[in-house]
Formats: sequence, structure tokens, C-alpha cells
Amino acid sequence: MGFIQTVKNIWSVEDLRKRIGITLLLVIIYRFGCYVVLPGIDPNELMALKDFTKDGLMQLLDMFSGGAFAQASIFALGIMPYITASIVIQLLGMVLPAFQKMQREGESGRMKMNQYTRYLTVLILLVQGPAYLLNLKYQVMSAGGNVELGFWTIAYMTIILAAGSMFIMWLGERIDQKGIGNGISFIILVGIIARLPQAFIQEFTGRLLNSEAGGLIVFLVEIIILLAVIAGAVLLVQGTRKVPVQYAKRIVGNKQYGGARQYIPLKVNAAGVMPIIFAQAIMFIPITLTGFTGGESAVARAFTDMYGFWYNLVYFLMIVAFTYFYTAITVRPAQMAEDMKRNNGFIPGVKPGKPTVDYLDSIMSRITLPGSIFLGIVAILPAIATVCGLNSSFAQFFGGTSLLILVGVILDTLRIIEGHLLMRHYDGLMKDGRIKGRTTGNAAF
Repeated sequence: MGFIQTVKNIWSVEDLRKRIGITLLLVIIYRFGCYVVLPGIDPNELMALKDFTKDGLMQLLDMFSGGAFAQASIFALGIMPYITASIVIQLLGMVLPAFQKMQREGESGRMKMNQYTRYLTVLILLVQGPAYLLNLKYQVMSAGGNVELGFWTIAYMTIILAAGSMFIMWLGERIDQKGIGNGISFIILVGIIARLPQAFIQEFTGRLLNSEAGGLIVFLVEIIILLAVIAGAVLLVQGTRKVPVQYAKRIVGNKQYGGARQYIPLKVNAAGVMPIIFAQAIMFIPITLTGFTGGESAVARAFTDMYGFWYNLVYFLMIVAFTYFYTAITVRPAQMAEDMKRNNGFIPGVKPGKPTVDYLDSIMSRITLPGSIFLGIVAILPAIATVCGLNSSFAQFFGGTSLLILVGVILDTLRIIEGHLLMRHYDGLMKDGRIKGRTTGNAAF
């Protein structure tokens, strides 16, 4: 009855009802576009491209595009070029003074950085478009088909692919303004969830029809393990260590201000999914070089086997290292200490200045270690699940970037809905506590 009452409360809030309706409408438009094939491409000749995206990096790209990559759709490049551009601009904001200045300019600076992100997205699309089309031609020809791709054909198809990705960006911005949640994150979420039913059915039928695979009992065990992994991912996303901060009283005239105790929430996983993305980008370098050189050495085989021990060990260690690196450049204890001092705040028992910086830094180091280890375990779980006999598509939901994005975006969306309900004096979605989101409105990456 509680769930039914919550649905009634959501439906009774006119603004929330409209926002959810607009979000669903824009999602339907996005999903429809994922099945609109590029002009001049025969859909019957795309089986080789679908086989090419069954595993590895191509499977990840196809998942984030909601299957549009394997469908040779007008949305084939998806939102990933924009994500790549956002990451580059974010990193530039950490190292270049000009971008750091824009970050401090507030709303005007944010608009400038968004504009630079769009320009960089277009440049990335102009490079990725021809590369995707040439790969499409090669895959179709290897299967005995034929795709005529001359210079002008590649040119206008690249424009279509670029326009498709920019249209997805526009849909995301409309969800930001008139829908629920972060638009770009929500579109990525839809792309991931779109593959879940098919992967679920394939794993279920495979276990049910193959008695040697364990049957229905093994499938139920897999579902229990999946739920346990999701619960662990929720803890990783929500985990924080609260540092108490006491604000001294200030007397202005005859009035006293401050004196209250507040908390600084330091996240266990402040780096999000960025360490996984960095590590994946580096781990695909050996695979790319081996593809060009045709190397067959033992080392080359070890670092191109995505389900092998050495590949996943190095992958795990790189994620731990990148978690510390990204946390160090995003969480700045010196800035926190300076802000507290400026606002007459201090940590009880810790002197202001450098002792406060050292104290915050030591806490971040301690809580980042278990967070980085668990993040590394989550990242290699899909490979472990595949080695244990799960279908590769279904195994992707046991961890990695897809699971963390799925959990984080859902928590953010539920937090926003709960905020609308509480603002209008309705009970929230959870009566035993507030839902804590992954971020405060940032994009998925």
C-alpha cells in the first residue's frame, strides 16, 4: 500500500507529473532514433557489426549508445563524444590557469566551459564519424556484404552522425530544464537498461535449456549475487565520512551569528567512475597495438586477454592508483581548511591552518583505500562472471562502469523526486531515511 500511496502522491503534484511525462516522451524519441539506420545501409548486412560489438570496448560503447552502435543508427556515436569532451575540459580545468579562472567565475564561467565542451565534441565527432564508417564497411565486407562508401558518402554520413549526437545532447539539456534528473546521465542510464531485458532472457534461456549449465537453481543464485553486488555498489556510492566543524560565534552589533556545528561529508568514492575510465583507456592500448602489429608474444597475449589473470590484476591495480590520483586533484583539503578559517570554523581538537589540512588529508587517505579496493573489485567483476560461465552481455551488469552509473543515476533521480514530494509536505520515497544521491547534479562522469 505504501508504494501505491507514493505513486498517488507523485501523480497529485502537477509539476512533478509534467516533468516525468516530458522525460518519458524525450526518452521515447531517443529510443526511436536508435533504430533509424543510416541512409544507404542495408540493415540485413549488419550481423557482422553486431558480432563485433559482443564484448570488449565495443560492447561498452554499444551499451552506452543503447544498441545504436551495432544498429548503424543515426545515433550510433551516442553521447560518448560529449562525455569525452567533458572529461578533457574537466582535466584542463585542473591544470590550466585560464580554465581555473573560468571555474571561479560562477555561472558565466560555466557557460563558457560548456561552449568549449560543445566545440570539442564537434571536433571529436568529425574524427570518430569516418572511423566508425570505415569500420562498418570492413565488418560488412568481412561477412560477404558490400557497402559503398566514397568520399562524399562518408562526408554526408559523418554530418548525419554528428547531428545525431548533437541532437542527443539537446534532448539531455531539455531533460535538465523540463524533466527529472540530469539529462545526459539519464540518457546513458536508458542506454544501459535497454540491453538488460535481452541479456536477462539470454541468460535465463541458456541456463534453462542447458542442463549441464546448472539450470534454474544456478540462475537464481546468479540473481542473488547480482542483488548483493548492487547493494554493495549503493554503499560505495553513498558512503561518506562526516567531519564535524564548529563555527565560532560572531557578534555584529547586538546580535550573535554562528555557533552551530555542521559536518563536512568526505566521500569514500570521491573519484566516481573516472578511475575505471582512465584504466580502461590505458588497458586498451596493448590491444590496439597488437591489432596493428599482429604481435603474438606471451606478454601480448596476457595483456590482450580481457578475461585473463594478468590483464585483470594490472587493471585492478591501475584503478586503485587512479582512484588516489583523481581524489587528490578533486578533493583539496587546503581549500577546505581555508574556507573554514574564512568562515570562523574549525574542527574540534585540531588547530586551524596546516594541522587541519593534514587532518583532512589523513582522513581522505584512510577512507580512499577501502573505496579504491572495492571499486577495483567492482570493475573486474564482469570478467570474473564471464569466466564463471555467465553470458557476456548479462555479466556486464555485475559490475564495471555500467553498474555504477546505473546505481548512481537511479539514486539521484529518486532523490530529486523525493525532494519534490517533501517540498509539498508529502512523505518521501523512504520512510526510514533520506535517499542520498551520488552527486549534486553533476554529469554521470
